[in-house]
Amino acid sequence: MAEESDIRVKRESWLTKEKRPIVIAGPCSAETEDQMIETARRLKASTKSDIFRAGIWKPRTRPGSFEGVGAKGLPWLQKVKEVTGFPVTTEVAKALHVELCLEFGVDILWIGARTTVNPFAVQEIADALRGVDIPVLVKNPINPDLALWNGAIARLRKAGLSELGAIHRGFSNLGEKYYRNRPQWSIAIEFMRLNPELPMLCDPSHICGRRDILQDVGQKAMDLGYDGLMIESHIDPDNAWSDAKQQITPEVFGAMITDMKLRHDYQDNMRLQSKLEQMREVIDHIDEEIINLLANRMSIARDIGAYKKENNMTIYQDKRWNKIIKHSKDQAKKSGLSEEFIINYINAVHNESIDQQGKVMKNGIKKES
Repeated sequence: MAEESDIRVKRESWLTKEKRPIVIAGPCSAETEDQMIETARRLKASTKSDIFRAGIWKPRTRPGSFEGVGAKGLPWLQKVKEVTGFPVTTEVAKALHVELCLEFGVDILWIGARTTVNPFAVQEIADALRGVDIPVLVKNPINPDLALWNGAIARLRKAGLSELGAIHRGFSNLGEKYYRNRPQWSIAIEFMRLNPELPMLCDPSHICGRRDILQDVGQKAMDLGYDGLMIESHIDPDNAWSDAKQQITPEVFGAMITDMKLRHDYQDNMRLQSKLEQMREVIDHIDEEIINLLANRMSIARDIGAYKKENNMTIYQDKRWNKIIKHSKDQAKKSGLSEEFIINYINAVHNESIDQQGKVMKNGIKKES
């Protein structure tokens, strides 16, 4: 009994928010036993990794791609534990994977993005883990769907699992050219707001899809208060059997983590918080002004809607909209704001204006008493 209790305490220490940063590293895929052990040895020598990761089963987009070595890689993970002392983690996508991982003493499981998107698969994993004391990490679904991500966590909680965490690995976006998966940080931040007790890790490897921006994305995650990182590392990245472009050697990984700055929220430091609150108060007043200005804008939009209705004019007028877009881009450039931000903002304002005018077209303007 004492031995089981010790294991439980050790497990909790792997995924606690108090231990920050939690760093998970290892190859995208387990390829050979030698590759696994050599990668683990070199990661251990870097002293920058806490947990060793490797994909045993690899759900791939297209058939014919390398889909992992399967269950024969599990003894290799056991060997990594014996040789290096690393806790080990791998991805599971169904009940059979869970059963095999438990049989071979895998310490932590993670649920991948392609599985999180499927509530039936998540429920199957949750049922297989019912009554089991093991940490589980849940990656965000491929598409930007916060409800699915929260739902996966809820299914695992309902099965009695208490050691849970999340991994932000970015979201698929048609036409994306810079990232492999667009970060869409706001979704992950909202997830953290709704689940403040859960450790949140970032997976820069899958967000970036390439090595040259890994450091920047990893640093941004830490600046945002993430609890750790999961990074893919391979002894020979260019010849990796999967996701070669996004993997780095253990030595490059070690240097990257060393160079990162770890920032703190200092929520208990009254001196720092007092100055911060003063600046936030100014922002709050500005936000109030913006909301009041938007309310005034929508009042005029409703008047325009009434005028268009009276004169049998369409709500949407493309010349006007194109003029707004061009002017907004010019203003963004002059003001030092990103074009993406200002276009998202002006789109939201325009959509609300269209809705307000549509209501007037349908119901007329309500007179205030």
